[in-house]
Amino acid sequence: MWPWFVLLGLLLAVGAWQARIAWQARRVIRWLRQGADPAQAPVLRGAWGEAAQRLRRLLRQHNQRAAASEARLQDFLAALQASPNGVVLLDAQGHIEWFNQQAAQHFGLEAERDRQQAIGNLLREPAFAAYCAQGDFTQDLLLPGRDSTPTHPVRLALRLHPYGEGRRLMLARDVTAIEQADAMRRDFVANVSHEIRTPLTVLAGFVETLQTLELTQDERARYLGLMARQAARMQYLVQDLLTLSRLEGSPLPDRAEWTPVRRLLRHVADEARTLSVALRPENAAPQTLEFPADAALQAAGELAGSASELQSALSNLVTNAVRYTPAGGRISVRWQPLARGGARFVVQDTGPGIAAEHLPRLTERFYRADPGRSRENGGTGLGLAIVKHVLQRHGAQLHVASIVGQGSTFSVDFPADRWRAACSPLL
Repeated sequence: MWPWFVLLGLLLAVGAWQARIAWQARRVIRWLRQGADPAQAPVLRGAWGEAAQRLRRLLRQHNQRAAASEARLQDFLAALQASPNGVVLLDAQGHIEWFNQQAAQHFGLEAERDRQQAIGNLLREPAFAAYCAQGDFTQDLLLPGRDSTPTHPVRLALRLHPYGEGRRLMLARDVTAIEQADAMRRDFVANVSHEIRTPLTVLAGFVETLQTLELTQDERARYLGLMARQAARMQYLVQDLLTLSRLEGSPLPDRAEWTPVRRLLRHVADEARTLSVALRPENAAPQTLEFPADAALQAAGELAGSASELQSALSNLVTNAVRYTPAGGRISVRWQPLARGGARFVVQDTGPGIAAEHLPRLTERFYRADPGRSRENGGTGLGLAIVKHVLQRHGAQLHVASIVGQGSTFSVDFPADRWRAACSPLL
């Protein structure tokens, strides 16, 4: 047998070793209970030291994967946040888990208030409840937007996309502009059809009359004259439609091409005087047309852009005044530099004037404040639409002021970068 003191030494050594193992185990367990931060892992020797190092390595790898996953998630959410569409993530019970800013604007949502709320409690449209209940999400649901008003309607196209375990992705698109464009297209086609059908019907009737009836020479001449007027009306309509199509499909006019204002106004004056004589009733007093004198036009400067487009727009405004101003009336055309830079073209007449409710719609295609009078004067209903497009392409703005019974004033403000006072030699 070993001496007692040897046994005592062995017992003390074993006890010390077990105490050390227990102490290491407590440190590892305390580290795990306090969150297991890899940076605070205890530095130990032996089995527990190796276990702690392996745990630290595993935790570090796990944290790196978690951080990478979180980064990918944040990138994904940032992409959804940048989407032009409203995005709402719903759980299996229809509660809101997340939504982007666009969805917040569409539906009036607030992050702190509305997360984890049932979407049916926040979007109370009966059509939406029926859409969710039927479970067929192959088609969009059209709903009025939160800011929709009778004068400024807002339309949203909404669709649910199931994913995961019962979750759904709700997408909402603002289709107001698309619906307005479709409505304008339908109205445009209907208006064009109507505008062309009317003279065609008249022409067909006159042709049938000439073919079936015995007419005197005077009657034939009268019918042929009326047919020529209807044919000319269709020709003007087609020309204006082609002009609008060309304006919408062509690039913006070059700023390097400068045209003297004097030359433009000379052509405008010639067209206006010719039209005024042609429209004047027999024995009626002539209209008074006032244009800037040549001396004033010497300093009128130059405009940058398409000379033909500018000529068309300015001429349209003046000839409109000629058409609607009665015999003996006055049409005044002015050109004046602006103090803030740029220049202004003004056409003022003493015609019947335009009621205030018509002013916002004057530049719409085929819109006429007085349809009967417009057609009598040979208008196509596209003149001011052409003017609007030309001015937009040149950065200019059209302003209209009118008083019923007193006349109208159309003014065009050209920006400073489209007008310069120093002219090249005028032609």
